[in-house]
Amino acid sequence: MTTAPARTAPFDTVLVANRGEIALRVVRTCREMGIRTVVVHSTTDRDSAAVRAADVAVQIGPGAPRRSYLSVPAIIEAALSSGARAVHPGYGFLSEDPDFAEVCAANDLVFIGPEPALMSRLGDKAVARALMADAGLPVLPGSRQTVDSAEQAVEVADGIGYPVIITAAAGGGGRGMSVVRSRRHLPPSYRQTRAAAQAVFGDGRVYLERYCERARHVEVQVLADRFGDVVHLGERDCSVQRRHQKLIEESPAPARSSSSSPTARSPSWRSTAGSRWSIRSPRWSPAST
Repeated sequence: MTTAPARTAPFDTVLVANRGEIALRVVRTCREMGIRTVVVHSTTDRDSAAVRAADVAVQIGPGAPRRSYLSVPAIIEAALSSGARAVHPGYGFLSEDPDFAEVCAANDLVFIGPEPALMSRLGDKAVARALMADAGLPVLPGSRQTVDSAEQAVEVADGIGYPVIITAAAGGGGRGMSVVRSRRHLPPSYRQTRAAAQAVFGDGRVYLERYCERARHVEVQVLADRFGDVVHLGERDCSVQRRHQKLIEESPAPARSSSSSPTARSPSWRSTAGSRWSIRSPRWSPAST
């Protein structure tokens, strides 16, 4: 009988900077890999399943997330004092904060996620759009960069045709988006969207794209590491939305044929995607098509 070689864990201790089911799933995976886990928690979550499942639990603050799960100094102190070598942010909270990733690196902690520079670039929707176009991916007709005046917005819209959608470069969660169907409505909508983006995100930059009526929202999540390994996790149809926010995700996408599914594409497509993403994604990054 042949015994499979034991896997060597990349870290001996990982701190999980999240809570609930997210933290519990990370803890369980680490346990399967033979990795010791440290879970930080607020006073509210002291008896949670993730805390009970972890090897070490460290209380970092009161119930308010701003004073616990979003407290970078408290999380870093917990990691250093517990002997953690890496920090897994889960998703939400600090998982997309490039400043947090930089603080981890400054304290010799591996941030399990994208490099800070990559997060900054893909966190800006206008920059991400330009990066995808440079990589050869099809994008909707629209502005190459952010649009800095109502006059420029009209010029772009006249060139690509109406309706258009104005989107905040720093936007997210379905906010900072306005659909405009005629030239006369564009200047006031442009100003309103910029003002809303500045108020909500602290960044008033916007860009324009052609708006697709009754389009289906289908995503393909791509994971890549710094060694050039790339995988995709299939497609998800996120077309059921309210106010630009997803309500239901379906996989596989019901409106796509099996031949057009990314999982059915040839190895040559996957290797081409890998060559593109291994350059731009030192660890991993999600991409939507």
